[in-house]
Amino acid sequence: MIGGEGPANPAWMQYGTWLTYAEKFGALCLLLEHRFYGKSHPTEDLSLEGLRFLSSRQALADLAHFRTVTAESRGLTSSKWVAFGGSYPGSLAAWFRLKYPHLVHASIATSAPVYATVNFPEYLEVVQKSLAAENPECPVLVKNASDTLIARLKDPKTYDSITKDFRLCSKLDIQSDMDSAYLLETLAGNFMDVVQYNEDNRAFEGVVGTNVTIKVLCDVMLDSTLGEPYDRYAAVARLLQNTFSQSCTDSQYSHYVQYMSNTSWIGAGVLYGRQWVYQTCAEFGFYQSTDSPNQPFGGFPLIYHLQQCKDIYNLNASVADAVQQTNEEYGGYDIRSTRIVFPNGSIDPWHALGVISNITDDLPAVFIKGTAHCANMYPARAEDLPQLTQARDQIFLLLQKWLKEC
Repeated sequence: MIGGEGPANPAWMQYGTWLTYAEKFGALCLLLEHRFYGKSHPTEDLSLEGLRFLSSRQALADLAHFRTVTAESRGLTSSKWVAFGGSYPGSLAAWFRLKYPHLVHASIATSAPVYATVNFPEYLEVVQKSLAAENPECPVLVKNASDTLIARLKDPKTYDSITKDFRLCSKLDIQSDMDSAYLLETLAGNFMDVVQYNEDNRAFEGVVGTNVTIKVLCDVMLDSTLGEPYDRYAAVARLLQNTFSQSCTDSQYSHYVQYMSNTSWIGAGVLYGRQWVYQTCAEFGFYQSTDSPNQPFGGFPLIYHLQQCKDIYNLNASVADAVQQTNEEYGGYDIRSTRIVFPNGSIDPWHALGVISNITDDLPAVFIKGTAHCANMYPARAEDLPQLTQARDQIFLLLQKWLKEC
């Protein structure tokens, strides 16, 4: 199993669908943490000089070397290796098979955004569809609330009430478009995160808040006793604060830049994702902007995301050029390989950058209606949708077939 943009969690060595497969095949399981994440510190700090060694290409080379050395040391050189990954590690799983076919026999590339793109407004379009699937009025009310908030942000007289309504850590002070965009993205993130992980089984990892689902958020937005849609939007924000034991929300973009600019391994930059945002600037883009009319939010366009690359890393290189190079390197949607399966969930916004229909018989897609991000990877449970259970079985049958092939 390939690690991603966070610490490798030992819980995956105790639970998860891949362990169920491994038990049936009598397989050995190994979990590898991604360089620059968790405790894997290959440089003295997270300065720009060090971060140049952080890339998907370097991660794949790590995987190749780890596989080679481990096979030699454990007497597994003739064994068949299967790569598992979800989300960004799902992409790595696919690319590992693509780039090192002599080292990895097959890959399960779950919820993998294989196509890099600078602007990714489709993310919020899927958020809208996923909310509407729960109740068609839900995204309409969210849009009403977001539009109201955007209008109020133009009047400094409303700042005290906004500060109170959304329980901000300090009095709202909008000095630039970046300030308003940061607040609007933060509040929209309440809906984005819940949709992405809706009704998943992450609790086994120690994740808090899995009880907050699309239904819970839409129930709040549909509750007229809470006031206008704007008031309900604020109620959602307070609900998430309470869920994650947060006393307030920091709304200042300058604070965010300050935290993210901290280059220490024990600094705030690690907590706020300095490494991953660097990867988006240097390789992937993936910017979930509001540059589409077919979604309920507003106020954080592409330019807001691109400005962060300059403000945090002082990067003036073209993100578009970096993204183009990534797609040239791996092929984007047009992957040419064999024995890779691409599971995706229909509710998951990331499926918009994934493979959702068969490329070839040997590059099949498993599109799971009604499930969210990486759902097929989590431990099975009684309340799983029938189509999720079927998807896990389908992947097992593919593995069974592929492991018989030379």
